[in-house]
Amino acid sequence: MKKTTVKKSETLKPLDRSAMKRREFFKLLGGGIFIFFQPWDTFELFDTQTQQPRSLPSDFNAFLQITEDGTVNCYTGKMEMGQGAITSLAQIMADEIEVPFEKVKMVMGDTDLCPWDGGTNGSRSIRSFSPNMRVAAAEALTILMQLASDSLHVPVSQLEAKNGIISDTKNFKNKVSYGELAKGKRIEKHIDRKPELKDYRKFRYTGKPFLHQDARIKVTGEARFSADIQLPGLLHARILRPPSHGAKLKIADISEAEKIKGIRVVRDGDFIAILSDDREMADRALDKIKAEYSYNEIEVDDKTIFNRILKADSVANIINSNGNIETGRENSDILTESEFLNSYVAHAPMEPHAATAMIEGDKITAWVSTQQPFRAQETIAREMNVPLEKVRIITPFTGGGFGGKSEHRQAVEAVKLAKITGKPIVVARTRQEEFFFDTFRPAAVVKIASGVDKSGRITLWDFNTYYAGSRGSDTIYDVPNSRTTDYGRGQVHPFATGAWRAPGNNTNTFARESQINIMAYKAGIDPLDFRLINLKDEKMIGVLKAAADKFGYTPGKNPSGRGYGIACGTDVGTWVAHIAEVKVDKSTGHVRVIRVACAQDMGLCVNPQGTTIQMEGCITMGLGYALTEEIQFKGGDIRNHSFDTYEIPRFSWVPEIDTVIMDKKDQPPQGGGEPAVICMGAVIANAVFDATGARLYQLPMTPERILAAIKN
Repeated sequence: MKKTTVKKSETLKPLDRSAMKRREFFKLLGGGIFIFFQPWDTFELFDTQTQQPRSLPSDFNAFLQITEDGTVNCYTGKMEMGQGAITSLAQIMADEIEVPFEKVKMVMGDTDLCPWDGGTNGSRSIRSFSPNMRVAAAEALTILMQLASDSLHVPVSQLEAKNGIISDTKNFKNKVSYGELAKGKRIEKHIDRKPELKDYRKFRYTGKPFLHQDARIKVTGEARFSADIQLPGLLHARILRPPSHGAKLKIADISEAEKIKGIRVVRDGDFIAILSDDREMADRALDKIKAEYSYNEIEVDDKTIFNRILKADSVANIINSNGNIETGRENSDILTESEFLNSYVAHAPMEPHAATAMIEGDKITAWVSTQQPFRAQETIAREMNVPLEKVRIITPFTGGGFGGKSEHRQAVEAVKLAKITGKPIVVARTRQEEFFFDTFRPAAVVKIASGVDKSGRITLWDFNTYYAGSRGSDTIYDVPNSRTTDYGRGQVHPFATGAWRAPGNNTNTFARESQINIMAYKAGIDPLDFRLINLKDEKMIGVLKAAADKFGYTPGKNPSGRGYGIACGTDVGTWVAHIAEVKVDKSTGHVRVIRVACAQDMGLCVNPQGTTIQMEGCITMGLGYALTEEIQFKGGDIRNHSFDTYEIPRFSWVPEIDTVIMDKKDQPPQGGGEPAVICMGAVIANAVFDATGARLYQLPMTPERILAAIKN
């Protein structure tokens, strides 16, 4: 046993924002041809945490490197958490620079090697990052053609690039490979003008189905995650956690833990950690600590939170307004007012948050399970009071994020303990810790007042969303008198909340598309026909018709007893529509989703195989928030500790899934990682109504809530 008490004066060096020195950068990367990143799209260059624009360093951070063996290394701050960017980005790169797909290597989420990035979120890897990546690739190809012209002694206009080789079109034996051009050279080029990009329709790899590059190593277990990093002298850390978010440590008796052989106890104020080279021994020692807490709890639970949300001193922000709401009321023959509730939902990733950290000299290196490696770098530099260049974050594969791995408390804890002990440290959360520290999808309320005239035209739409956020709150239908208001900004939650796959859109789409079906029912019109009557958006009309065709939908007024549901929406530049069939056991309230057809208009689809997987994954994940997933709590006490009390979708739940990807090769690619999840709450709620005549106004639609709705 060894006990360590931290001295408050122990820090490293003052914070310094200087960049890595050029010689250190090239020492890491080696030789070859380098194209340096120049942001043409400034969308990614805004730090959402500090609300300040952040510029890229001008003297390092290569974006693209062509090595001596002809490999094209693409460096990106984006990371891979299962959505396939490691493959689709490589497809685009291979096409733009004219190399075989297998010659592209994606280097992702390493703050020493990759250009700064705002994080992997919002399905922006393809739609926002790839345009900049293409610019660098096009610039690289221009440079290669110039180098080949000098080498082959022919004009550039006489050259052709294909499969990593540049040939003389009048003498194909006169040729040179990219690797030969890069050999023995270190050529640095900065982009000073935006080059002309290729037409997507001329690409060979983009638009073709590819299995994920990382599929084999993940299936075989070769892939390494943050908790898998093995370092000499590595210690496992188990940290004393409070029982509630409203708890403050009063007394902690660590004497029994200190008696265990091979255990080291570290204490810094309220921060108490158990360290051991044996994780199970650390677990046992942690259980020996006797702690007492004081509590300052908010008097709210999972049932009363909605009343708290509505009574909160919130700020109203009108997102959009059209016509006049009172005129809309006057012109409505049928008025409908509804209130929809959405409970807190956990991210529940397969891999809990983890980080492994070591300190060598004054250099901190941390392998972190995070969606935001550069934000983690900034946080650690600030907490440890060191320059940014002294902190390196490496992001291995991440086992799911869904917005929940934007925070990185575990990385700070690992680095802090590594500094105190001088040993490499791994902090890997238990499943209970994962639930406790999760930044849940916020509980929210949506109130809608709407009206239709005798012809079935929507005349009024007054949409009010409380603490869900405005994403997905667009009216989308053609309404002459409409208004959307977002209420938020107040402190209503007893614990942390944050982004959860397509944040806000699941809640808002559930409310909007449920209300649309309620209106269709009152108007006596088939719900698909009702939507088509009230739509002018050709893309939305297109995906609805495509989904209906794939499903084999035939019109019928609800409730028809068939158990058919419809929902549609937009997210990250993508239009999506679902039609589902369900079976409801009216004696138990149990819902079984039989089949789902989903159509998606996402512009150019880079990898149809990857997109299909994402659509299927979104549909499967959406079953959870629609039917069972709900955080139970009282004050700051989270009652869900694992999957025995928090039920996520099971393999046996997965319905028959049919997907349609609209052919839009002439349009820029949009986001594909999140759109198909947004409609699942609404499409199932509408299908349950069609099957039973019971309308559900709260997610998740548990058997108890379904039975109550049937009785009413």
